[in-house]
Amino acid sequence: MFPSLQATIQALIAQNVATPLPEDRVALLTPIAEMVGAKQAAGDPVRMIFICTHNSRRSHLSQVWAHAAAHYHGVPGVWTFSGGTEATAFNPNAVQALTDQGFVVTRESDGANPRYRVVFDPAEPAAAAFSKRYQDEPNPRAGFTAVMTCTEADAGCPIVSGAEHRFSLPYQDPKVSDGSGREPEIYRERADQIAREMLFLFDKARR
Repeated sequence: MFPSLQATIQALIAQNVATPLPEDRVALLTPIAEMVGAKQAAGDPVRMIFICTHNSRRSHLSQVWAHAAAHYHGVPGVWTFSGGTEATAFNPNAVQALTDQGFVVTRESDGANPRYRVVFDPAEPAAAAFSKRYQDEPNPRAGFTAVMTCTEADAGCPIVSGAEHRFSLPYQDPKVSDGSGREPEIYRERADQIAREMLFLFDKARR
């Protein structure tokens, strides 16, 4: 794992110890952790699709951090994906937030919906990041867990076709800061929140 990302993770875990997550967030995260733990005990793979309306910010941050957190805590067989109810683009401010946290993010194509390669460890496979609908490739069509990361998608998709499990884990949209000059602060704040929660989730799943 890249040293800068390792330092970010250690700092965020220290925050989780010093300032525990709010009870309402723990209540949302615990059933997901229990699902992961049950699949681990059964020897089954864990496939998670993080879903938000535009697959632009929160769902990508969640996908990337769930992947890294599972690896950090030694939880094998976890495959993470993201998607939306419509495709737009992976927001550059979200890309920058991940870069600032220590991920290596490389833009691999141009156009309205560019593709990115996200790496947390040079010895591990990269994640392909671009905006897509949740039912589009390379996402699984069945046998996955849907995690709804925004209230709009949560309300708009009461049933996610092909999902074995469906959980609500909404985050405030950092888009509210766009054009304010506070984008680096707000996007990093949201990325750190998601990171703390994914680290908590996979730590709990392995116990």
